[in-house]
Amino acid sequence: MALQGIKRKIVYVGTYEAIAFVCGTLGFFSVSDSGVERAGALAIFASLFAVSWNFTYNALFERWEAGRQTRGRSFGRRVLHALGFEIGFLVVLLPVAAWWLEISYLRSFMVNLGLNIFFFGYTFAFTWGFDRVFGLPASAAAP
Repeated sequence: MALQGIKRKIVYVGTYEAIAFVCGTLGFFSVSDSGVERAGALAIFASLFAVSWNFTYNALFERWEAGRQTRGRSFGRRVLHALGFEIGFLVVLLPVAAWWLEISYLRSFMVNLGLNIFFFGYTFAFTWGFDRVFGLPASAAAP
């Protein structure tokens, strides 16, 4: 039986964010003049925001997905899922990172773009792997 409902979301988000926190801290630290403490604090903010955004975005995506006639998660649907999540994340994190790391918006955009490219691939691969281990959510499963 596939993992479903709130339990699925908690396992998904918790596992995803634990890995993302480490990657985010290293990413912010490596591209800024800030210390690991400031980079880590920004990664904590990013993780907390990502958790709330992840729950919200996945609920909206699954609602949209449930209304589709074609079931399953094709390559295109997975790309759409990952891209939508990362765009929403970028809109919030770009100004916060610029302010917190005391860098220009252009540099923040470049930092966030690099992280988003990484996380786009990470989100795609993580979701695919998660679905392989725990099965598809009810919104994507064949009736």
